[in-house]
Amino acid sequence: MSQALTRYHALAQSVRSRKRRPSDLTGVDRVMETLQMRLRTRAISDAKMRAMAAEVDGLKSRYRDLADAALDEELLRLREGFVRKAHRGGATERALLLHGLAGVREVARRETGQEAYSVQLVGAIALYHGRIIEMLTGEGKTLTGSLAAALLAWRFKSLHVLTVNDYLAARDAQSRAPIYQRCGLSVGSIQQELDPLARCDVYARSIVYGTPKQITADWLRDQLRLEGVDSAWAGRARFGMDLRDDPSGVARGLDAARGVWSGGAMIPGLHAALVDEADAVLIDEAVVPLIIAQTRKTDELAALYKAADAIASDLEINTDFEIDHVRRRAELTDRGESRCIDAFALQSEPVFKAHRRAIELVRTALVARECYKQGRQYAIVEGKIVIVDEFTGRFLADRSWEHGLHQAVEAKESLDVTADRETLARLSFQRFFRTYPFMAGMTGTAADATREMESTYQRRVTVIPTNRPVIRQQWPTRVFRSSRAKLDALVDSISDLHRMNRPVLVGTRSIQASVELSQRLSRASIEHRVLNANFDKDEATIIRGAGAAGAVTVATNMAGRGTDILLDVVARRAGGLHVILSELHGAKRVDRQFIGRAGRQGDPGSAQIFVSLQDELLTSFAPGPSGLLRTIAGASEELSGSIRRVATSIARLAQRRAEARDRRLRASVLKQDTWVEKHLYGR
Repeated sequence: MSQALTRYHALAQSVRSRKRRPSDLTGVDRVMETLQMRLRTRAISDAKMRAMAAEVDGLKSRYRDLADAALDEELLRLREGFVRKAHRGGATERALLLHGLAGVREVARRETGQEAYSVQLVGAIALYHGRIIEMLTGEGKTLTGSLAAALLAWRFKSLHVLTVNDYLAARDAQSRAPIYQRCGLSVGSIQQELDPLARCDVYARSIVYGTPKQITADWLRDQLRLEGVDSAWAGRARFGMDLRDDPSGVARGLDAARGVWSGGAMIPGLHAALVDEADAVLIDEAVVPLIIAQTRKTDELAALYKAADAIASDLEINTDFEIDHVRRRAELTDRGESRCIDAFALQSEPVFKAHRRAIELVRTALVARECYKQGRQYAIVEGKIVIVDEFTGRFLADRSWEHGLHQAVEAKESLDVTADRETLARLSFQRFFRTYPFMAGMTGTAADATREMESTYQRRVTVIPTNRPVIRQQWPTRVFRSSRAKLDALVDSISDLHRMNRPVLVGTRSIQASVELSQRLSRASIEHRVLNANFDKDEATIIRGAGAAGAVTVATNMAGRGTDILLDVVARRAGGLHVILSELHGAKRVDRQFIGRAGRQGDPGSAQIFVSLQDELLTSFAPGPSGLLRTIAGASEELSGSIRRVATSIARLAQRRAEARDRRLRASVLKQDTWVEKHLYGR
């Protein structure tokens, strides 16, 4: 315990900033800080950014007429200008920004064949000024981000581009490399399989692509290694020469014989961050803090978790215990507590003699049984529990739940109970991203999270208009009394569209739901493909083929983020991609992200939402109203008229409650970070 506290103290020393972070503020202080942020950003209004984009567009012919050698010479001059003058502000910085963006735009055209539209220039300018921008799916965020990334790397010398998975990090680093290299910048991506020496090499580059999990974990490990180092000189003396002077890595602590890294910092500082898919990274992933832990040597508590699960399995819901599905808590009734105490008397382990601790174990077992379901919150892969991200549908293979919950789920599934882990360092993503002196981001659905982006990250949200009008049709929401009736109607609707040669993308909330729908489609002899965490390696391939005529794709809300769905000629003539949401997600912006797959760049398309009164969202967050409507609906399986409108309103109410629950969870994570820092480190 003392060793862990010492490491925590070292971590605190490293993350302390010279000024109070906005994420530490509460109440009126936070409101005032947000108002001040809005006042500071008024100088760069949306109208001014559009005017600047028009000026950049006006420079197009000047840069297009330059020969390759002349363009390279101009880029060198612009880069030197950013290094020397970019932080001085005023007319000099404005001129540098306009000419720099025009130059990088021309580089992108020559190196990739992609020429940025005017709205993409607006997006790049907004990113340069530290905004979170919303650009709808298919509007070219990758090109927009690469234009801004080159300018930000010139300005800050080092830039981290964070995205949702290793595949996108590697793909974008490789595809954007010709742009960056011609701009005099080096680029690389952090991948799971890289060893520490290779990571050092990547982090030394101008632009580094990676996931928040990878980069935050490396940064936390750096802080643990840098215990007692309070200056650059002390670090150099302790850990030896620079990587460039020591390519073997020996002086920096790489023990090749043992494969152990004991050297200094891998990350040479946090300067600027550009966050791709900002809603997923800054909002969804912020629910769970990143924890560096070491496994305890023994699993002596395994028998306790199994015994608690056995006791929990004998208890009756609503009689012996009650479950709060929203907060994922279990409370024993007087009868249930009495039954537990009787069961404790039959156990030999000493912990069951202390009823308070034993009751906690049973409560955790009840939560594991009632609130955590295989195919939804987790999957079993090679005999191990693997957490499923409820927002993206992806596996979180190297994560585990805290406070015995992971072990309780293992006991429930009759698996080997793994040893609990000792926490060495803990940090929320909110606090980590606040550590960057500069941060910007882009996503397709930032507007729905404006309030949280502004209050937590002090970033202004800017909505970028589409290059072409969106002509996607939104079909009326269909509401059903039961899940069975909804699935029957789903299969019928997919079958009709399939016969029309229209490609169909069906969104589900969980792996379990995608498998169930897939089985029904197979019974109906409808050829289709499934995209969920079990097939994540084929994600890009599946999504690229989802726009073919007659293609049917069933996907969790991972839905191939970062990969466009391109229509073939027959599909376009048939009416374009049709997106079906088989149920509402826990956040409206996730629904928007999924629906936004249809109608990209002026393409034809349509979307429709299917809702059942038995959907998990409604039974968890609006059980009373949804149950009452089921009674009123009687034998009618599909609701219509005023009852349908009421049901739709109740579904949206449940969604708002789910969003509020998740906001509270994120606030709780941040509050825990603040509490730890205040009480352990005396801040």
